[in-house]
Amino acid sequence: MRIQLSDHFTYRRLLRFTLSTILMLVCSSLYSIVDGFFVSNYVGKTSFAAVNLIMPVAMSVGTVGFMIGTGGSAIVSKTLGEGDRGRANQYFSMLVYLAAGISILLGITGFLLMEPIARALGAQGALLEESVLYGRILFLAQPFFILQMVFQSFFVTAEKPVLSLKINILAGLTNVVLDYLFIAVLPWGVAGAAIATAMGQMVGGVVPLFYFARKNDSLLHLTSTRFYGRVFLHTCFNGSSEMVSNLSASVVNILYNFQLMRLAGEDGIAAYGVIMYVNFIFIAIFLGYSLGSAPVVSFHYGAKNRQELQNLFRKSLCILGCLGVLLTLLAELLCVPLVSLFASYDPQLFAMTCRGFRIYSLAFLVMGMNIWGSSFFTALNNGGVSAAISFLRTLVFQIAAGLVLPALWGIDGVWLAIVAAELLALGVTAVFLVGERKRYQYI
Repeated sequence: MRIQLSDHFTYRRLLRFTLSTILMLVCSSLYSIVDGFFVSNYVGKTSFAAVNLIMPVAMSVGTVGFMIGTGGSAIVSKTLGEGDRGRANQYFSMLVYLAAGISILLGITGFLLMEPIARALGAQGALLEESVLYGRILFLAQPFFILQMVFQSFFVTAEKPVLSLKINILAGLTNVVLDYLFIAVLPWGVAGAAIATAMGQMVGGVVPLFYFARKNDSLLHLTSTRFYGRVFLHTCFNGSSEMVSNLSASVVNILYNFQLMRLAGEDGIAAYGVIMYVNFIFIAIFLGYSLGSAPVVSFHYGAKNRQELQNLFRKSLCILGCLGVLLTLLAELLCVPLVSLFASYDPQLFAMTCRGFRIYSLAFLVMGMNIWGSSFFTALNNGGVSAAISFLRTLVFQIAAGLVLPALWGIDGVWLAIVAAELLALGVTAVFLVGERKRYQYI
């Protein structure tokens, strides 16, 4: 049975509606994870470090897709809730066309600047060569990746999260199969990993274009439109929190790589890379729920259905609290087998990574609440509060902790930094949720 944005959401219906988005983002996170697995096990530690060094750069540019997708879907969902489907499709079309043009410019720029970027990150010798090769291929596919991120949010608004999941599974499988072919069978190294990722992103970005360009039974389709300057600016402002969150994560990854290179050399970068791979999956669950539920919040906000807003607010708090406890326990229990996938060949690296992951995973207790809090205010079209939560959580607190704690506790301070940052962010999120309750009446 098709679930509509206008429905009343029980726990079961809310979980069913968001499950596809959760699985979709887990599939998307497999790009870097699969690359890391094959490169680590079939190519070597230097190539593995190159992947970990450049992937945050590519992901930071891809945040433009998150910004347009999340900010735009909130506006489009609100417009649908107001009953103006024609205008909603014009907004949707304009945002997709702009995203395509912007992504091409970013891809060309990244390709041309890849060598100075890699040098600025500290790459030299063989690590520099591998990093430049991997990065240039990734940036050729950057337009497809950005469009994929845009469509992930709009598929939920179109009431087609399951279709989005199927497309992302196809993209993920493309990446896995080609990674095996280009790395395990053919000795293409990091170039093979980058090509496999690029092909998967092409599937994820192009197939939705064909779907929305033709007649379909969803709420959205591509149509002729014009430039709505205020809508585009509102989209960028409203989605800036998600862009800040993902961009900041990449900046923080770069900072932590510097700290770990100083404290433990290439082993430190490799250990952090493994932790990030597992972290991607856990964050995808929190982010998937947040993005999956956001269009529902936007729709009922636009329809002025305060009772359903209160229902969604209460249920989301309960779900995210339970998820935080569950994922933290799973992370602690599965630490050894998960780390073994990437670092079993090196006992010293394995031990360092296991210790780091056990400390880092404590952050999962509260991380989901902070991710959802930012997304919740984006859905309410309050980009200012959403951006404040994201900016403090992912940039200010993490950079401060990443600079101070390693000076006190060495490499353990690097792993503890994320825990400290999330606890500080939880306080900020709680203050905003309490402070804005009368304005939006979700309590």
